[in-house]
Amino acid sequence: MVLNKIADLNKTNSPLQMVERDIPKPSAGEILIKVSRCGVCHTELDEIEGRTPPLNLPIVPGHQVVGYVEEQGNSATRFKRGDRVGVAWIFSACGKCKQCLNNNENLCSNFQATGRDADGGYAEFMVVPQEFAYNIPVSLKDSEAAPLLCAGAIGYRSLRLTNHQNGHNLGLTGFGASGHLVLKTAKHQYPDSKVFVFARNPKEREFAEKLGAYWTGNTEDTPPEKLDAVIDTTPVWKPVVEALKHLDAVGRLVINAIRKENVDINYLKNIDYPEHLWMEKEIKSVANVERRDVSEFLQIASDIPIKPQYEEYALEDANKALMEIRESKIHGAKVLKIN
Repeated sequence: MVLNKIADLNKTNSPLQMVERDIPKPSAGEILIKVSRCGVCHTELDEIEGRTPPLNLPIVPGHQVVGYVEEQGNSATRFKRGDRVGVAWIFSACGKCKQCLNNNENLCSNFQATGRDADGGYAEFMVVPQEFAYNIPVSLKDSEAAPLLCAGAIGYRSLRLTNHQNGHNLGLTGFGASGHLVLKTAKHQYPDSKVFVFARNPKEREFAEKLGAYWTGNTEDTPPEKLDAVIDTTPVWKPVVEALKHLDAVGRLVINAIRKENVDINYLKNIDYPEHLWMEKEIKSVANVERRDVSEFLQIASDIPIKPQYEEYALEDANKALMEIRESKIHGAKVLKIN
């Protein structure tokens, strides 16, 4: 399934087209993967609508890839044929720039994203540099592993960036694929912390309660206690402004979104310094992921274990899955079943 051009999803519900291509050949240091599953992510909507546009078009989206090594390029010896591997958002980084040398490869000036800057997993086959593929723990099924590669890994990074401590209150705004995995991780790593979930969809709030949320409410609702940290996983601005009101002194809001839509950007005018930012509150963004985030979270998910809720779709139904995400018809993660 390919994206041929930037599309307005108010005017089309089929931005991707099914095409037949030759199987790609792995270059030196690359592996060819026969794709089994690929998670569907809100970031694909950002790519389609041009908020984080692909480097070149056409492009095959998809950056939560699970598959099996089919072929190895020259000098690609890290894996062998038949090994099960995963591919995440980070397709490659240069390893030489200031950020890479400072262990910030997610901020690399030549960062390439899977499914945006290089063809991804909405396909039967894809290639990737061997250093940017991951072993999948045997305890995870293919469809369970796929959402962990982005929704899980970026959620794990967001949780780390909150500097959260056990016993402190944690808020989550939005409760899709990433939110439900953050809740499961937080309940394990911080067993004495209360988790407060803000979601506009009653079904999402009910889902959060089943997973152990201490309190759930709508975006505008006021929780019964102040929050020490909040992770925002929504594509819009209103939850950011509302969450800032609920932060305690020195609280930190981590925005887990590669781009924000501008549909409600005027809501930012509601920010009042004493109410929203005073008392040394902080706002921090999450930019991409490092390989460390992916590999560490896969192991944590295996150890706990974390088994994400998911719905499966055929590859040719990728447009349907994307539109359901856009319309907030979300219950856990959405996964394309390919091979």
